[in-house]
Amino acid sequence: MFSIRNTTLLVIAALMLACADGGGSSKPSAESAPAEKTGNEDKTNGKTAFDGERAFKHAKTQVEFGPRPAGTPANEKARDYIVRELKSYGLKTALDEFTENTPRGKVKFKNVIAELPGESPNAIIIASHFDTKPFKEFTFVGANDGASSTGAVLEIARVMAAENQSAGRKRKYTYWFVFFDGEEAFCHDWSECLGGNDHTYGSRYMVERLRKEKQLDRVKAMILLDMIGDKDLTIPREDGSSKWLVDAIWGTAQDIGYAKEFPDRHFTVGDDDYMPFLRAGISAVDIIDLEYGSSPEDNSYWHTAEDTLDKISPRSLKIVGDVVLLSLPKVEAQIR
Repeated sequence: MFSIRNTTLLVIAALMLACADGGGSSKPSAESAPAEKTGNEDKTNGKTAFDGERAFKHAKTQVEFGPRPAGTPANEKARDYIVRELKSYGLKTALDEFTENTPRGKVKFKNVIAELPGESPNAIIIASHFDTKPFKEFTFVGANDGASSTGAVLEIARVMAAENQSAGRKRKYTYWFVFFDGEEAFCHDWSECLGGNDHTYGSRYMVERLRKEKQLDRVKAMILLDMIGDKDLTIPREDGSSKWLVDAIWGTAQDIGYAKEFPDRHFTVGDDDYMPFLRAGISAVDIIDLEYGSSPEDNSYWHTAEDTLDKISPRSLKIVGDVVLLSLPKVEAQIR
């Protein structure tokens, strides 16, 4: 998928020539516009340049597009916004389009990939999905499930691009900021249709493209963010993830005072956009809060009409952003 020559990804350059500019959306750029105050300003005495209010504004813009299932006009608007933001950070950004059979017929999907070149062409992926699950029974805007992680990865990309520019030097590894389309199942249940393959369309496609291009060995780690905006943030260690990545990230959270939000207890999510990478032999981790409800360890807001902006906060986005950014030196140091 991403054929690398020297320290660049030629396929990204080729895709950029073919893809849409992404400037047709009517939403303002969060890079150029000041972040709106929400009444939930971060109180964590910023440990990095990650701006929780800016990440929240990205999430808010995604929600304002409405439900964003793959193949819909709202999904296109959300994607165009993501592309425009990434380009405003000075990142090479491309669309990777593909068509798959789904329970709703053939659907065109479009992953978004932005590259921050490093000293090495080997890459670390930081990812989110930007689609939302389709529901006929109610309006599902996915403030936490889709928008929160999209906002956080956009802000992580901005911070890392700015750091490179201000330092005048590259990071050790190349970074790909990936926004997957088609994570959500079209059928009601995750494994209900297509022999259990009605989900993770974008991540499965990316892995197969990397395999065909013989580029899988260049991906050294994959960090997935999903459902990370809950005001009552609780992200236990995910047992299906690569242990060394879990240790690096949760260890960082404890070191910087976020042990409550990243507790040292275990759970298993089962499946998500990190799994195609794990199955391909790539180290991957899922940073996900599945205790998203009205009481502790309750997940009652997930995939309901209650997944709305009032349930997420800039503070939670800031916490996750700080943890991810400050864990990257540990992650890079352990790659061989």
